[in-house]
Amino acid sequence: MQRLHETLTTRGLPCDIWLLLAALMLAGIGWVMVSSASVGLLEDSYHYARQHGVFLLLAITAAAVALSLPLELWRQNAGLILGLSLFLLVAVLIVGQDINGSKRWISLPGPLPSLQVSEVGKLGLVFYMAAFMARFTVELRTRLFTLVRPLMVLAVPLGLLAAAPDFGGMVVYTVCVVGMLMMAGASLVLLVSSGAVLSVGAVLMVAMEPYRLARWTSFLDPWADQFATGYQLTQALIAFGRGHVAGTGLGNSVQKLHFLPEAHTDFIFAVIAEELGMIGAIAIVLLFTLFIVRAMLIGRRAELAGHLFAAYMSYGISFIIAAQAFINMAVSSGLLPTKGLTLPLVSYGGSSLLVTGVMVGLLLRADRETRLAPKRTPTPSKPRRRPQLS
Repeated sequence: MQRLHETLTTRGLPCDIWLLLAALMLAGIGWVMVSSASVGLLEDSYHYARQHGVFLLLAITAAAVALSLPLELWRQNAGLILGLSLFLLVAVLIVGQDINGSKRWISLPGPLPSLQVSEVGKLGLVFYMAAFMARFTVELRTRLFTLVRPLMVLAVPLGLLAAAPDFGGMVVYTVCVVGMLMMAGASLVLLVSSGAVLSVGAVLMVAMEPYRLARWTSFLDPWADQFATGYQLTQALIAFGRGHVAGTGLGNSVQKLHFLPEAHTDFIFAVIAEELGMIGAIAIVLLFTLFIVRAMLIGRRAELAGHLFAAYMSYGISFIIAAQAFINMAVSSGLLPTKGLTLPLVSYGGSSLLVTGVMVGLLLRADRETRLAPKRTPTPSKPRRRPQLS
């Protein structure tokens, strides 16, 4: 076991090679599967493949830029980045493109692709929450109501996403902040209470909107209305059934031929299961597990070394990737109602790939700073003492 540990450990290496390997493998598989899933969607069968290749190059460039910048720069400008994110979330409600009844994209000039604002908002939220928790670590663990402030800040983007509407984005944002607060040692009583309130609000949002209620009922029994509300899920389940263990072979998917909607974006995991079978689907799950575990370990090492901003930022990124990957794969396999969330590093989408590339670069930067900088004692703010009456 000791020899195996010495073989697998990344100690002595310049970065966490397992995290980098998982990210590169997911991105490579994603490019191949987007190329396969998008065949026949347009007259030019290689349009999405070329576009995705360009997005990958931009994501790698963004990761390199994030890796080269010190985390202190992001910490000092966390409030500014959050403010810019909120501005974009407001702007998309005014000038955003209305696609399928939701305003999530801002059309950029020229040949540039549309910008999905909720993806950019994830960075602003993670930076602000990490900076807050690094500064008020003691208060979060000793004062009961210190987490009211981050929850109030969270409520602002949640309200803007609800107006879009973007229910999937709301879930990812909430999981990110609540997970970060748990890792910071905040009161579990208030977190559970807040979670109960948010759950009640989510149920009310589903019940008040007919299309959300239809999605929920079709999720429970998609075959009852397989040509209307249950169409996407039934086609995805057919793809899983055709894949069996070893799959039909790369490029041999039938469901992608205008049967399964959004085969190259939201439901790419179903195409993977059809062409690569259960083996390919499990491989994707294991790669995401490796990525998330290594990201959490980076956060843990940074926390033990006293780099609190790097630690909480790593935790936040881990929760975002974990929540989004789980929801996407669960939707494709029929475990959750249909939501419009991409599979990180795998699905087609410029905004998602670019932001995820930045997140990978930030994780590698956090790991590098933890390896190079000496262990230091964190200096969070101290609780204020009440004046004593003489």
